[in-house]
Amino acid sequence: MLGKKSRIFVLVGMVALLVITGALNIYLNKNAQDAQTGADAQFSSSDFFVTYRTDRNETRNQELLNLDAIITGGVASDETVNDAQQQKLMLTSAMETELTLEGLIKAVGFEDAVVIASSENVSVILKTEELTSEQVARVLEIVTDETGKTASSVRIIPVE
Repeated sequence: MLGKKSRIFVLVGMVALLVITGALNIYLNKNAQDAQTGADAQFSSSDFFVTYRTDRNETRNQELLNLDAIITGGVASDETVNDAQQQKLMLTSAMETELTLEGLIKAVGFEDAVVIASSENVSVILKTEELTSEQVARVLEIVTDETGKTASSVRIIPVE
């Protein structure tokens, strides 16, 4: 049987591997796309939004599967199972928050948006050439109202 610290290290290692897998997936997909369309093809913002969402969903699905394996595996200690359950709850909560914010931001007139919510910060990537102060205020209001975060913990990034 693994000790308490060993189980935590294994869990942290699995999460780290998932993050690395997601990053490699993005990198390899971009390289495959460049090879397919030619060296001078540019990565458009539409491709960014589609690729990011696809990669995020694949990575999160894998994370959820790994957490479910820990929860239902029967080998882990009660504390490790509880940690996995908490991580799963935090992950599903972040997914719900991101989906809600993306929908609300699109509803106020932006063509596309990607939201990345963590426990400390929220980043909003908007498909737009530039932002007016009115647009920034509106997006900031949506994010702060929905998340309870302060304005200083919200980043708004325009992407052409």
